[in-house]
Amino acid sequence: MSDLYQARLQRLMAPESFPFLTRIQRGIEKEGLRVTSQAAIAQSSHPQALGSALMHGSITTDYSEALLEFITPVNYRIDDSIDYLSDLHNFTLRNLKGEYLWPASMPCRLAGDESIPIAQYGSSNIGQMKHIYRQGLAHRYGRTMQSIAGIHYNFSMSEDFWPYCQQLWGEKGDLQAFKSQRYFDLIRNFRRHSWLLTYLFGASPVFDRSFMNNDKPHKLSKLNEHTLGLPFATSLRMSDLGYQSKAQSELNISYNDLDSYIQGLTQAIQQPHSEYEKIGRNINGQRRQLNANILQIENEYYSDIRPKRVTKAGEKPMTALKERGVEYVEVRILDTNPFLPVGIDAQQIRFLDVFLLYCLLSDSPELTLEEQKEIKYNQQQVIQQGRKPGLMLKKNGQSVAFKAVANELLAEIEPLANLLELAHKSQPNDHLKDQCNAYTQALSAQVNKVNHSELTPSGIIMEEINKGHEFTESMLRQAKKNQEYFTCRGLSDAMNDTLQLAATESIFQQQQLEASEDSTFDEFLQRHNASS
Repeated sequence: MSDLYQARLQRLMAPESFPFLTRIQRGIEKEGLRVTSQAAIAQSSHPQALGSALMHGSITTDYSEALLEFITPVNYRIDDSIDYLSDLHNFTLRNLKGEYLWPASMPCRLAGDESIPIAQYGSSNIGQMKHIYRQGLAHRYGRTMQSIAGIHYNFSMSEDFWPYCQQLWGEKGDLQAFKSQRYFDLIRNFRRHSWLLTYLFGASPVFDRSFMNNDKPHKLSKLNEHTLGLPFATSLRMSDLGYQSKAQSELNISYNDLDSYIQGLTQAIQQPHSEYEKIGRNINGQRRQLNANILQIENEYYSDIRPKRVTKAGEKPMTALKERGVEYVEVRILDTNPFLPVGIDAQQIRFLDVFLLYCLLSDSPELTLEEQKEIKYNQQQVIQQGRKPGLMLKKNGQSVAFKAVANELLAEIEPLANLLELAHKSQPNDHLKDQCNAYTQALSAQVNKVNHSELTPSGIIMEEINKGHEFTESMLRQAKKNQEYFTCRGLSDAMNDTLQLAATESIFQQQQLEASEDSTFDEFLQRHNASS
């Protein structure tokens, strides 16, 4: 344990720090495909009963018309986040006709790219832009890659934590600059240690063979008649079969500070790419992509964690970051756990909070090129063979045993689990008081997974596959179990009315937007590209 980390930890053990530690803010974005009773991707339009995918604040679509995305408000109570996600699932399932919510990150049975309908957002300029952006993704990477789902976890400390933290650490200067730099410290440490999360929560060691183009060479094993994978894999979603891009792999986006990050991303947004030039922009009146640059827009950058800031109406994410600094971080490497009704649970969230707080508080030197290579190596090792006995990683150029370095990291995190528990127990009327040792239990569960790989989600899935069960049939059974769970759980009349009203209002808002449009799409896109 470093002296700096130990000193920061010691300062936060003062009782006046405890209220800040109980107000960690979190939001969850969870994706999931709509599928038929035959485990095929739904070809139906986004259900009108769910509202406008363009305007609804909690129920929208990601890449595909069939790929739902549920978004929670920002909460500091973990149970509130899980309950809200559960209500969104419940409301949605009530309004699906003969369809299920696919519980896994890797998709159901596919019938080629054309079986994956691209999301539609109406005739407004922003709606057209969102659709054309997705057309660009299809031409660049294929639709199959875009059918993968996952969970994004948004994390931030409360606003009143930062002046206290700045004073506690003996730093001066602009508060927002301090806050942004600390979040970049967190991001660099996250990248150093994220292989641990991939091992603990990876849930995509296999997938249906229809996901693969038969002509594409691969090193996967045929585990069952219709199931491909790797025997010790944890998260093929995060491998080069999933969210990867050759053009983006050549980018060197810096995470050392906000200015460097913005500069690198801006360059990628403005730099043309020869292969994308060949695709064309507008062929026979059909737009194929927004532009031929390495990134059409900021969101195309497939990073495992992002610095974020809530945008104003019509504002670009990069502009918001540049003008007002980092507000929170978005963790993007989490697979959906198919055995949990909403894909994530309170225990995982508690560990994520402890892990991210550790990344914030511990030493975070700037990343060198050599360390970045080491990070990539470790990530790929754990992605492809994380549960392999005797697995070795690299640390400071030396080979180290996976189990040893994982247990060492968890031991460094342990004092923070104790601290968060102490902080919650010290607060009057805190919701955690009735859940004795919740943070230390969350940590203990992860230690058990490190020492017993069969306890990981990927290990549980592989046990099913090894029994001869096919991935698709197994996940369809789980989808039906999850639906039964939500049927039994029920939905209060008040929440049902609230979500029905939100759906109706979102459709009205889209209609108003489309009726008030006063410029052509070309004019809109020109203004968008010209804005800083």
